[in-house]
Amino acid sequence: MQAVEIERIGEYAGTEVLLKGWVYNVHSSGKIFFLLVRDGTGLMQCIVERSSAGEELFDKAASLTQESSIEIRGTIREDKRAPGGYEMSVTGLSVIQIAENYPITPKEHGTDFLMDKRHLWLRGQRQHAIMRIRAGLIRFIREYFDNRGFVCMDTPIFTPNACEGTTTLFETDYFGDKAYLTQSGQLYNEATAAAFRKVYCFGPTFRAEKSKTRRHLIEFWMVEPEVAFAGLDDIMSLAEGLVVEIVGRALESYRALLVDVLERDVTKLENVRAPFPRLSYDDAAALLKKKGAAFETGSDFGGTDETMISDEFDRPVFVHRFPAAIKAFYMQPDPDDARLSLSVDLLASEGYGEIIGGGQRIHDLALLERRIAEAGLPEKAFQWYLDLRRYGTFPHAGFGLGVERTLSYVCGLQHVRETIPFPRLINRLTP
Repeated sequence: MQAVEIERIGEYAGTEVLLKGWVYNVHSSGKIFFLLVRDGTGLMQCIVERSSAGEELFDKAASLTQESSIEIRGTIREDKRAPGGYEMSVTGLSVIQIAENYPITPKEHGTDFLMDKRHLWLRGQRQHAIMRIRAGLIRFIREYFDNRGFVCMDTPIFTPNACEGTTTLFETDYFGDKAYLTQSGQLYNEATAAAFRKVYCFGPTFRAEKSKTRRHLIEFWMVEPEVAFAGLDDIMSLAEGLVVEIVGRALESYRALLVDVLERDVTKLENVRAPFPRLSYDDAAALLKKKGAAFETGSDFGGTDETMISDEFDRPVFVHRFPAAIKAFYMQPDPDDARLSLSVDLLASEGYGEIIGGGQRIHDLALLERRIAEAGLPEKAFQWYLDLRRYGTFPHAGFGLGVERTLSYVCGLQHVRETIPFPRLINRLTP
């Protein structure tokens, strides 16, 4: 008999099937065992009745422990009260392994304990739901760009230079030379954009930032589109369309997980519709001062500042034209005010902070050379980057969207540590 998957069990109502999986939970009323079985695609309630199953099968069921691995056979019937709306009347059971005492029980556990057992915690219903939605978001992101003619370009993880500044780099030896773990694929994307016009990279990035906030990971995933002959307004529109689409598709595909498992208030997500409000940095700074924030104009926003700004709106909000002094060396100056840069952050609503950062890049060779020098960066390491301005320079713009922060926002999570299978934090490198 061929094994079937629980997520498709409705197709087999009234027939006998074989499931392969693990015991998620087990309890008994004396003459009946209720086995909640998971197979990686869903949960299925399996009923073992002493009167119909026989003593041998009933005794096998009695021996099962949480996370024991099994093959179980039975007839599927519809039952609205059961998880998923179906249950199995068990007719056969094969035990692959009786699991040892499972450390994660239905009782409450502390966060440190659960993080130490992350390799097991992923099996829990809540974590399983988050990872399912993560996989969906990644698919939606890729399809958004693929369907618009973007070409996916893989960029290096080892780099010879900094992208976002030198203070948050992981340095490593590269056969006698210094190398760094990438902070962003953007600089290389600018080269591929010159070849393919519209590109994106999607991969891990690393920031040696000594931060313990609920929004920070040391290793995280980012999608970074770059568009030739585009300006700030173009990539704000591109970013807006991306967020509207992936949030909308998440609601469409995962509403049950969001509501029933994660208890997310999806009415807040239903407000994520275009157009998003657009505030200049100066207007955002004025808003903070009006609200009594201890904010100094000219500085970057902290987490509290971002929350205070986003609380004014029922959907994500763009803040654009930050002071050039607080943005990366490659940001194009505002032609109307050289003190400002053609940069933008997208702040998610409900206090989730920045999920997108980007802007228009400098395409003038002399200006970029001057900015590299002012930033104290080694010009030799950037010669290939400067070549992009020597040979057919062009206006271009792009942004980066952090997958984990976006997932945290969609799922309504309090901390990004639950948004990636094995989080790397300032105080955690295991498991």
